[in-house]
Amino acid sequence: AEVGITFYDNEKDLVVAIFERFLDYPFIISFNGDDFDLGYLYHRAQKLGMSKDDIPISMGREVAFVKHGVHIDLYKTFVNRSFQIYAFGGKYTDHTLNGVSQGLLGKSKLPFDGSISALSLSELASYNYQDALLTYELTSFDNDLLMKLLMVISRIAKMPIDDVSRLGVSQWIRSMMYFEHRKMNALIPKREDLELKGEATSEAIIKGKKYKGGLVVEPKSGVYFGISVLDFSSLYPSIIKVHNLSYETVRCPHPECRVNLIPGTEHWVCKKRDGTSSLVIGSLRDLRVNYYKPLSKDQSISAEERNLYLVVSQALKVILNASYGVMGAEIYPLYCLPVAEATAAVGRYSITKTIEKCKQLGIEVVYGDTDSLFLRSPTLDQVDAVTSWAKRELSIELEFEKEYRYVAFSQRKKNYMGVLPDGNVDIKGLTGKKSHTPPFIRQAFYDAVSILSRVETESDFEEARGKIKTALRGTVLSLKSKKVPLEELAFHMMLSKSIDRYNATRPQHVKAAEQLRGAGKREIRAGDIISFIKTATPAGVKPLELANIDDVDTQKYVEYLRSTFDQLLDSLGYEFEEILGSTKLEDFFWT
Repeated sequence: AEVGITFYDNEKDLVVAIFERFLDYPFIISFNGDDFDLGYLYHRAQKLGMSKDDIPISMGREVAFVKHGVHIDLYKTFVNRSFQIYAFGGKYTDHTLNGVSQGLLGKSKLPFDGSISALSLSELASYNYQDALLTYELTSFDNDLLMKLLMVISRIAKMPIDDVSRLGVSQWIRSMMYFEHRKMNALIPKREDLELKGEATSEAIIKGKKYKGGLVVEPKSGVYFGISVLDFSSLYPSIIKVHNLSYETVRCPHPECRVNLIPGTEHWVCKKRDGTSSLVIGSLRDLRVNYYKPLSKDQSISAEERNLYLVVSQALKVILNASYGVMGAEIYPLYCLPVAEATAAVGRYSITKTIEKCKQLGIEVVYGDTDSLFLRSPTLDQVDAVTSWAKRELSIELEFEKEYRYVAFSQRKKNYMGVLPDGNVDIKGLTGKKSHTPPFIRQAFYDAVSILSRVETESDFEEARGKIKTALRGTVLSLKSKKVPLEELAFHMMLSKSIDRYNATRPQHVKAAEQLRGAGKREIRAGDIISFIKTATPAGVKPLELANIDDVDTQKYVEYLRSTFDQLLDSLGYEFEEILGSTKLEDFFWT
């Protein structure tokens, strides 16, 4: 694209020109604009003597508004886990502009050395243009996917689009449910009214939870070839619909309903009336499963229509997947613990019964994860038999989701690596995938994954195990000999708020930021990426700009390497100690 650069004689003319351009657009898109960009412009304009009437920005406590239209801060949108997980499939894990752009667009910010204040005007213009372009493309990629999602969710949730972009999914569902109550002329219950329903009757397995959650079948660590994954389509929304689960129906006041018990709990469900949550969530679930999802795959209609139906289907999926979780979240105004517990209990019952049916049909279940089952080499007839049974007996739809060439399981729940037939790799819960992992360690992890992605048969596996052991041994030796460039050992973490607002705890990246500020290297503000090295100094860290190779605490990096690889090595039948043991002789000669 051709870009023009305009120079101004003074700052006020520049700010006025920016505000005039603001008025050309109904939507102003920023990345962290609430906490920095728009607030900075607002306060600079005031300092330059501009009246509030001439400034098209108004400042809330934590939000910056534009008077003539809508301001969307994409940072707050992409931090929302409902977008991250359900809409974009976890394609990004780092919530910075660079991290999100790399994950969704395959593009990055312009790199530079030193301080941004040291850039020439042309370099600064190029840097800012690239940031603005990435911010725009995050809303325009894939045929304006994000803007369409926001618009559809706005309509479903009955909320302004800027609220949808900033607020969590519990607020969306609250708005939607309140609208339905008002439409029915029904009273919205108070928190204390719902608390009279009582507490959970099951014991939580996960620390911090208030009731027993979804069923996870622990896998035997190791490698399994020919794995098919069956997914319970919209499991919890289906349960809420079929079993009539809502705050007014669970533990209803009718004595005759007490026999209608939820399996595995002491709760019962009303047989005399339909619950509001059941009706609303059930209707949205049916719309998605029976209408929008099939239309999104219908080849008889245009690609543009299919894309629109896919967006609506995705928006419904985002809300439906959160509809169960909010019922057990205290932040949700219609929070009702017995409803959340009843939903989870029916889910466990459904999956347990499905696993029993699989065993009757001779299908080996190697793993189960809340709403999906991993089956070992089932036949088409077996898959058809179990899906038909689930629909008939449980009123739940099972779908064939994907097939893996093989899956490597560690002993930890929700941690596995699966290789698809085309060689692409799914990584679930393994720390090597995390965005703040230093490049050197992340690269070592992905090198191991690359070796595993080329395994076709069980006979290939021993060779792959040997290659990984050799490569990891070399990685440890490189660390111990301090031959790794500092940049490759840096952790990169974002300051989510200004340094002075970290009161209770001082995370490592904050300690590094304090050192940078103390050295006068650069101005530090919220949203900045802090790059630091783990050291043996009293603070335990040093900012990359102030560190040298002798500062590196090798043992800390070996431990981080261990935590990164432990889960993967576990599935391969190795322990990290074997790798360390094989380096002792080399260490002797090396030193």
